[in-house]
Amino acid sequence: MMLTREGGHYHFDAAIPKGILTKSENINPSSLQTLLKKGILLSEDRVISRLADFSSENVGEVKLSEPQERAYEEIKRSFGKFPVTLLHGVTGSGKTEIYIKLIDEVLKQGKQVLYLLPEIALTSQIVNRLRKYFGDRVGVYHSRFNEYERVEIWNRVLCGAEETSKYQLVLGARSALLLPYRNLGLVIVDEEHDGSYKQMDPAPRYHARDAAVMLAQIHGAKTLLGTATPSLESYFNVQLHKFGLVELMQRYADSHLPDIYTVNMNLATKRHEVQGLFSNFLIEQMAMALERKEQVILFQNRRGYAVRMICHTCESMPKCQYCDVTLTYHKKTNLLKCHYCGYAIEVPKECPTCHSTDIEMKGFGTEQVEDTLSAIFPEARIARMDTDTTRSKNAYQQIISDFEEHKTDILVGTQMVTKGLDFDRVSVVGILNADALISFPDFRAFERAFQLLSQVSGRAGRKEVPGKVVIQTFQPNHPALKYVESNDFAAMYTSQIAERQLFRLPPITRMVKITLKHPEEQTVLAAAMQLQGMLREVFAGNVMGPAVPLVSRIQNYYLQDFWIKMNRDASLTARKRQLGEVIRQFKQLPQFKKVRVVVNVDA
Repeated sequence: MMLTREGGHYHFDAAIPKGILTKSENINPSSLQTLLKKGILLSEDRVISRLADFSSENVGEVKLSEPQERAYEEIKRSFGKFPVTLLHGVTGSGKTEIYIKLIDEVLKQGKQVLYLLPEIALTSQIVNRLRKYFGDRVGVYHSRFNEYERVEIWNRVLCGAEETSKYQLVLGARSALLLPYRNLGLVIVDEEHDGSYKQMDPAPRYHARDAAVMLAQIHGAKTLLGTATPSLESYFNVQLHKFGLVELMQRYADSHLPDIYTVNMNLATKRHEVQGLFSNFLIEQMAMALERKEQVILFQNRRGYAVRMICHTCESMPKCQYCDVTLTYHKKTNLLKCHYCGYAIEVPKECPTCHSTDIEMKGFGTEQVEDTLSAIFPEARIARMDTDTTRSKNAYQQIISDFEEHKTDILVGTQMVTKGLDFDRVSVVGILNADALISFPDFRAFERAFQLLSQVSGRAGRKEVPGKVVIQTFQPNHPALKYVESNDFAAMYTSQIAERQLFRLPPITRMVKITLKHPEEQTVLAAAMQLQGMLREVFAGNVMGPAVPLVSRIQNYYLQDFWIKMNRDASLTARKRQLGEVIRQFKQLPQFKKVRVVVNVDA
């Protein structure tokens, strides 16, 4: 190490951190102080970043195919007419390359870019592609960073407009909206349809897509919404000529959309063509893919091993002490867990109610899928991606990297595996229980099922490897599945928007959900009856409820729900003020002061 002198001070060109020195040389604090006093060692304070820096690679300008180039030019023309443009491009069409070219153009103007993604899992894959072009100008922000890292990212974004070495391109999940941008030129919302953009709990409750449009408007920036399966809200705004529309209906490098096969599980079960959780047809497709050294993704939208434990004698099921839900079995920890509050108990050897030993686990989650696969394909390398396996900070990145590098043959996961991930060698995608999506009691269930099934299908056959998608269902003739098979978004939109118009549901109207919460059931029931009268007095026939939600108690709070429909017209602002006044008056009632009121718009 060289000792140099600057301005009357000595310092080492290469220094040893204090922690490493005391640990490696077994020097205690008092010995260190003695060495410093005698001048044998010198100390100096240095600012060390917690964030890694990256340099860009000399990859040149991004090259677009002819369809991509047309879409890029159309987006620029659309930005001349509309502040917001929807890029509707099929899965694998190369939307990211278009984003990169637009970003490069904005950064050259000295402006900042915000690039939103619905899942932290996506950032680890896309950030590597962006850093090849933009190096350490790319900042990443999401909830997995600790508070010290967040402060440093905040300061780098704040300096981004003046100092080119700081963050000019921010990539992140919905909370990245809240960073202190100085000079935004472009906001990109990738997978704009995704439900993860909606912040439900805790407050503030907002939709990141809608907030992004407002943020861009404040900065005089343009907004690009990208997706293969647009939300009804965004496509409705296109029809109203509020948003521009650019379509990219051709996959990159002339690769084809995957072939989709629907397996009727009713018939397969009757014909004994099912092994555990898998139809024989899906097993055959997976076996052929593994033989060709290709990869498989399996989607099951429930984590854990089994959905519930049931007693065949008294038909009871262990429930959470604090929430009105059954406990989910997790085999790895041998616990029954609540997925709402985290309450857990050891798996009982007998029924807690009647003490019968005739108990059984019913239903299946990703953990059981992984377990069953290991028995069918003992040589296959299997990984699971769900909330349980991605709790640590870098777990997402490790699982995705292993799959990209073909250290994993089969990836089993929940919704995380459906969202914009790009893998070269995936030839088979299996959807194990489509019925759980299409049968959910929510007016958006049809739309979300179509989006989710289309997105997970799009993970297959993205490069030169042809893709196959196998959908296992007990409702093979369900319209949502037919639209997925034909990849017909327009028909799905037409059918759903007609239904929404008939029942005056969003996006035709705005719908405000009000939830009352209290630890005592009778109190929340009385509060609901009181609020019902106050709301109907102001909003007449536009009030629905009170109603008990699907889960009637969460974390020891009993719940009651209301919905209020508001027309999208000039009176909307006045209506919102009226609602605020009703809630204020309700909160002033002494008997209901401890009742919590949660307002959620377009929940």
